[in-house]
Amino acid sequence: MTDRYRVVPASYVLLLRGSGETTEVLLQLRRNTGYMDDHWAAAAAGHVEAGEDVLAAAVREAREELGIEIDPADLRPLTAVHRTGGTGEEIDERVDFFFTCRRWSGEPRGAEPGRTAGVDWFGLASLPEHTVPHERAVLDALRTGTVDAVRSHGFG
Repeated sequence: MTDRYRVVPASYVLLLRGSGETTEVLLQLRRNTGYMDDHWAAAAAGHVEAGEDVLAAAVREAREELGIEIDPADLRPLTAVHRTGGTGEEIDERVDFFFTCRRWSGEPRGAEPGRTAGVDWFGLASLPEHTVPHERAVLDALRTGTVDAVRSHGFG
């Protein structure tokens, strides 16, 4: 029997406003998560739970982390990122599904105060220096119009 390769799936929601060179993305400053704390990241993102599809996970994460409601029809697939932490451990092998969204109900806010130091809007051309690296790569590609349907991060 072959030992199968396993990955941890996650959904990311990039809330966008504006257009062209004035496009902004909502980011959260990570705090007390154990991963990339004190870095800016997608305002809503997290693991896909058992029995949940990536769209349902995106909607749930937006509700939990930002206190907003999103209609799954308003999520636009952007890219999938197959990434590794390079340790060979299962927890470091990931597939991240990125969606953009321009419509939602409610005012986005940091709804998990123990896990974030807040949220803020940033121009795609002026992202914070300390942005999670694989997310920064996706945001830079979005800004330049060079988003691939599938990309890799962290492999040799």
